[in-house]
Amino acid sequence: MTGTSTGATPAAAKPSNWNLPNALTTLRIILVPVYGWVLLHDGGDSITWRTVAWGIFFVAMVTDKVDGDIARARNLVTDFGKIADPIADKAITGMAFIGLSIIMDTWWMWTITVVVLVREWAVTLLRLSVLKSVVIAAAQSGKWKTVAQALALGLLTLPLLEVGDEVGWLDVPGEITYGVAIALLLVAFALTLWSGYEFFRDVWKQRHDIRKSSAS
Repeated sequence: MTGTSTGATPAAAKPSNWNLPNALTTLRIILVPVYGWVLLHDGGDSITWRTVAWGIFFVAMVTDKVDGDIARARNLVTDFGKIADPIADKAITGMAFIGLSIIMDTWWMWTITVVVLVREWAVTLLRLSVLKSVVIAAAQSGKWKTVAQALALGLLTLPLLEVGDEVGWLDVPGEITYGVAIALLLVAFALTLWSGYEFFRDVWKQRHDIRKSSAS
């Protein structure tokens, strides 16, 4: 005679907030003011401090990738991580945009910074608040935007134009790399605008579909 199981399948245990991915996310948040202080030390003119700032930014970007991979691989996705992770990402890149705008002090850099920060925080706040019933998957353009931003901000954090004053043979390589960084920044800016448009377009479409299905 075959037995039939009547017991309900136990729900998977909810992962604790005390885990490695969340620790790495918290580390990124802590690094934000440290990075800002180091970047702007001596008015942003110090080759040593700018290089240290680049190291901090690099660590932040690496942990951003690592903590997400670990959380998904080990089923350690938590509510804290869902909220803190995007905040940490936007905080470190926002600090980089603002710090570099202070150092470069040009109207076009400040314009890029303001537009990017408004777009990034508007999308983040929408994801965390009013869009609980609407799921918007990360678009490919958004992923490319993140990569272009990280590369551009990382390169601009380096003292590319200042290093030639100390080491003559690095003058031309520094200028070329600076040009590449500015090109990447413009690509990131364009992708920021496009991915933002895609996000709000998809939000509007999903909310319209939800209202339509509720009314019928």
